[in-house]
Amino acid sequence: MQIYLDYSATTPPRPEAITAMQAVLTQQWGNPSSLHEWGQRAATVVEQARLQVASLLNAPEPESIIFTSGGTEADNLAIMGVARRYTTPQHLIISSVEHAAIAEPARLLKQWGWEVTQLPVDEKGRVNPLDLKMALQPNTVLISVIYGQSEVGTVQPIEALGNIARTHGSLFHTDAVQVAGRLPLDVQQLPVDLLSLSSHKIYGPQGAGALYIRRGVELVPLLCGGGQESQLRSGTQALPAIAGFGVAAELAALEVSTQAPRLIQLREQLFTQLADIPNLIPTGDRRFRLPHHVSFCLQNAGSEISGKTIVRQLNLAGIAISAGSACHSGKITPSPVLLAMGYPSQVATGAIRLTLGRDTTAADVDWVAMVLKQILARLDENRISSLTPYL
Repeated sequence: MQIYLDYSATTPPRPEAITAMQAVLTQQWGNPSSLHEWGQRAATVVEQARLQVASLLNAPEPESIIFTSGGTEADNLAIMGVARRYTTPQHLIISSVEHAAIAEPARLLKQWGWEVTQLPVDEKGRVNPLDLKMALQPNTVLISVIYGQSEVGTVQPIEALGNIARTHGSLFHTDAVQVAGRLPLDVQQLPVDLLSLSSHKIYGPQGAGALYIRRGVELVPLLCGGGQESQLRSGTQALPAIAGFGVAAELAALEVSTQAPRLIQLREQLFTQLADIPNLIPTGDRRFRLPHHVSFCLQNAGSEISGKTIVRQLNLAGIAISAGSACHSGKITPSPVLLAMGYPSQVATGAIRLTLGRDTTAADVDWVAMVLKQILARLDENRISSLTPYL
């Protein structure tokens, strides 16, 4: 039996998206910038996908969607695209639990002389809107707070934070990569100016993403060239990936109202079944949480048992999870997110994340809970044995 519970890292492309990609590769493979029939057929594919992604966000203007290579590029375009408007350093605010696609551009801006404030979070990983109010300065030009945290599942009070930014006159960006398709998104209601998406988190192909840009917001492009994507993202569009992204976005919008409750039920089932494991601590906010997300860390497990150890053991049993964020899963280092939430380094090294998806069943959850309990019990016995002196 093989069970995949790493849907926050990537989702399998759904058949409808694959079909759309195959049609493009075999029939509509022209360059969307070309004026002839082949090019215009390709351009129609891009604009159809733009409509589909815009509909996922209830964006009234399809041209507010700029296609990128993924969520990381969308995040970088939002941060650096705003920053490059200014000839002198300004002030940027982010949270202390951002994805590296936000944290790293912020670090670079700091090296360039920008002042960067990292908002603290509570033990559940949530930002207090009052902290944002206190951090504002006259030259705060941009605020970026992740919508749904990928490692611990916490959902931020984006509406409250965005309203504070809007009152102050600062632009507000959110990385909604983990939220899209799992919670409703409506940019006509949310006070956001910029919002990032990724295709492969919503059962589309890897290699496509998008940045929503509210009308009137100006960015300086990161790439120079042919001026595609409204002069903001030069380069011939990745047509098959964009087509698949569009189909996945359309279906995600149709299914979110039924998928979210089902995932929440499975999520709570898994939390309940693992609640009696000693030293396994749930992380993140149980109330304000992504529907599909379950995460823990090991308390007092010792350096012998890390999150990576558990991932490897479950993989041998045919079960896929991750050690915190997949972007950091190759390193045995404490999770920066858990450190920001106040966890000690030793505990933050033992983080694991189990994320559910369209194909996850209640039987899958039962099986994974049973196997994980057995693995943790065996690892703990081995650890104790290694600490017992030979007599």
